[in-house]
Amino acid sequence: MGGPSGAHAQSPPATPPGIIDILLIRETAAKPAPLSLLDIPPQDEGLAGAKLAIADNNNTGRFLNQQFRLDVLADAAPDVLVAEAQKRVAQGQRFLVLAVQPRTVLMLADALKGQDALLFNAGAPDENLREEDCRANVLHTGPSRTMLADALAQYLVWKQWRRWFLIVGPQPEDMAFAAAMRRAATRFGARIVEDRAFPVETGSRRADGGHEQIQQQIPLFTQNAAAHDVVVVADEAGQFGEYLPFRTWDARPVAGTQGLTPASWHPALEQWGATQFQNRFARSAGRTMRPQDYDVWLAVRSLGEAAARTRATDFSAIAARLRSPEFEVAGFKGQKLTFRDWNGQLREPILLGTPKLPVTVSPQPGFLHQFSELDTLGIDRPETKCRLPARAGPAAK
Repeated sequence: MGGPSGAHAQSPPATPPGIIDILLIRETAAKPAPLSLLDIPPQDEGLAGAKLAIADNNNTGRFLNQQFRLDVLADAAPDVLVAEAQKRVAQGQRFLVLAVQPRTVLMLADALKGQDALLFNAGAPDENLREEDCRANVLHTGPSRTMLADALAQYLVWKQWRRWFLIVGPQPEDMAFAAAMRRAATRFGARIVEDRAFPVETGSRRADGGHEQIQQQIPLFTQNAAAHDVVVVADEAGQFGEYLPFRTWDARPVAGTQGLTPASWHPALEQWGATQFQNRFARSAGRTMRPQDYDVWLAVRSLGEAAARTRATDFSAIAARLRSPEFEVAGFKGQKLTFRDWNGQLREPILLGTPKLPVTVSPQPGFLHQFSELDTLGIDRPETKCRLPARAGPAAK
C-alpha cells in the first residue's frame, strides 16, 4: 500500500493492469513553531488521510478487480518535486495529490500540462489557484479562503454579530484571509467598523515575556476600538491570534483563524456517520484527524468513487467521471459533494468550531442559491475569473 518515502527513492516500475497508482506529493519545508504545543503538526499529516482512503478504496475495489496503491514523494525543494513528478507520470502514475505550497501547485500543473495526469490540490487555499491562475489539470479538494471566510461570515450574520473589529497579521496569507473576510462582509451585509494591523515583532515571540506581559499588551492593543460585536482575526501564520481570546479590552467573542474557526474538518464531529469515520482514522493513525488529512482523504476517495462508478482503471475513464455532472462523493457531512465545473473546486459544507467541539455548519439557514446552497460559499459561477471551458448547466447536486 505504501511506496518510496522520499524524492530520491528508487522510482517504481510502470503500473500493471488493474492497478490504480496514486502519488502523494508532500512539500516538507520547515515552518515556524506554533504558539501552542498542542498545534505542533504530526509528521504524517495528510499522509495518514491518504492511507485511510487507500484502504477504503480497496475495500470496494477488490470486488471490481481494482487495486489502489499509494506512493509518496516528499522533498523541501519544489524543483526536485517537479522533476521527480515528471518521471513518475512518464512511468504511468496519472493521479497526483498535492500537499504543497501554492507556487508549487502551479509549477507541477504547468510541468504536466497536456499529459495524462490529474492533480488534486489538497493543501493550498489560495484563491488565485481557482481563479485567474486556474489550470485545466487541477481539481481542489481543500476549501479556498473565500469558502472559509463566507462560512464564518454567514454564521456571524445569522447571530446578528454584524459589526466586526478586524485584526490582521503582517504575513501575505494573513492579508489574504483578511481580504476574504472583507469581501464576505460586503457580500452578507456585515460591516468592518475598524481594521487594525497587529505589530508582530520580528525575531521574537510575544510569549517570551510570559502571560503577565501578554495580559497587558493585548488589552492595550485592542483598546478604544469602535463599537463592535465580534473580533475577527486574520493570523494564518499563527503569530498572535491565540493571545486574543479572553484578553481583549472589550468582552467580545473572537473568530477567524483563531477562536471560532472555519475548517473542512473537525476532530470531534459526530453527525452523519462521522463517529465511525473518526474511529477508523484513530485506529489507523493513532491520533485524531486534522483538516489536511481530510482534504487528502477526499482526493483519494474521489478517485476511488470515480473508479468504482466507471468500473475502470484507465486514466481517461476515471478523469472523465470526475469532471462529469454525475460525479459525487460522500464526505460524512450530510450531503454529497461535487466539483464546480467552472474552477474545479469541490463543493462542501464548512465546519465552524472551537478547539474542542464543532459549533455549527455552513451554509447557514436562510442563505439561498438558485442551484446549490453550497455555492453560497466561495466564488460563484457569475463571479469567476477562471477561463477554462465549463460544462453546460449548473452541474450542482
